[in-house]
Amino acid sequence: MNLERSPRLLDPLFADDRMRAIFSDRNRLEGMLRFEAALARAEARVGVIPSSVVPTIESQCRAELFDIEKLGCATALAGNPAIPLVKELTALVAQRGREAGDFVHFGATSQDAMDTGLVLQLRDALDLIESDLSALSGILAGLAVAQKKTPLAGRTWLQQAVPVTFGLKAAGWFSAVERHRARFRAMRPRILVLQFGGAAGTLASLEKNGLQVAEALAVELGLVVPDVPWHAHRDRVAEVATTLGLLVGTLGKIARDISLLMQTEIGEAFEPAAEGRGRSSAMPQKRNPVGSAVALSAAIRVPALVSVMLTAMVQENERGMGNWHAEWETLPEICTLTAGALQHMTQVLQGLELDVTQMAKNLDATGGQILAESIAMVLSANLGRPRAKSLVEQACRQASQQGRHLRDVLMENPQVREQLSSSDLDGLFNPSNYLGLAEALVDRALGSQSKKSHSDSE
Repeated sequence: MNLERSPRLLDPLFADDRMRAIFSDRNRLEGMLRFEAALARAEARVGVIPSSVVPTIESQCRAELFDIEKLGCATALAGNPAIPLVKELTALVAQRGREAGDFVHFGATSQDAMDTGLVLQLRDALDLIESDLSALSGILAGLAVAQKKTPLAGRTWLQQAVPVTFGLKAAGWFSAVERHRARFRAMRPRILVLQFGGAAGTLASLEKNGLQVAEALAVELGLVVPDVPWHAHRDRVAEVATTLGLLVGTLGKIARDISLLMQTEIGEAFEPAAEGRGRSSAMPQKRNPVGSAVALSAAIRVPALVSVMLTAMVQENERGMGNWHAEWETLPEICTLTAGALQHMTQVLQGLELDVTQMAKNLDATGGQILAESIAMVLSANLGRPRAKSLVEQACRQASQQGRHLRDVLMENPQVREQLSSSDLDGLFNPSNYLGLAEALVDRALGSQSKKSHSDSE
């Protein structure tokens, strides 16, 4: 029996093997079979079916007993994989006991098995994402602390603006990651719930025992019983998709920052070097930001997939048609792409190489004009802000046109000499003296998260 396909050519680049295993065909099958085995145990506990049939049913709820390719062909005719799975499971159980075969999937519907199986997969997926996010958070926190005094050019609209610190940049990444971690924690209770409603959400086939069975089944699977079955209410799975979409957006932002800093003309940060990593097939000198490229590709692909999940929320009456089907491959792809991007960016940031010398060189690339705001702010104390700003703007244009340092141009201006001495200008043209609250903001970001973590543990 062919239980699982081999990895495709591009899987190692874009996918995380651990997440791919969670959403493999075999694991999808195992999720549904776990539901069927747990359902038998729950119904026996409530007294709906004989306890004697449970071992026989459980013994056949094993993925290795089923031919996935055969089930796939049957799915094309049935409309969902639970239908042929239950048929095959019933036949296997009946071979070992006719009475036991009568109680397979008792009172349930195919969507109960599929959605609950999906929730079990999502629980593993969330565990993986949250674990990796915790690791990434720790790396970013360390980077923010280590580099909180390291100045580099801050850039707005891709142009040099004023000096910042690399630690503040890392603290911004860290803070965003921490918000995602909070979202995942808050989301879990809404996601990890049982789907069990029978044909149309009433559990009519179980009569007065329906809720008792649901509660026993939830205990078996470690899930929560929702207030009502949610067959056609897809906000839960859509929330997973949108939350992953937000995370991928942040990973893409970090990747964009790093890839821009890695440009030849900037050269301030680099992805870790390794044999065969980021090399060009034609140009020996090339060192490409491969991890960032993967994260950016996910940031392009995932939003469109999230839109599918949001569109699929509009389902008909008690059970949807087509829109439910649209989720089956879409959500696993979102999870897989997100995990792949997260894994790549964790590796990138863990081995990130910084060129502090080049950062300092780039800070002076404009001949001191990156500090024009600091000069204008000091001059405005006596000249007024509009006049001071105009004076410095004119000096910047002159410096650019003449290819001179802004300090030299300013020293020739009588109005500036009246306000500032040569030593004053030396201090003003030191980037480390115009970092504002950068260092304090790093401490604030890390300290704020430390307080939240302590509060969460209480």
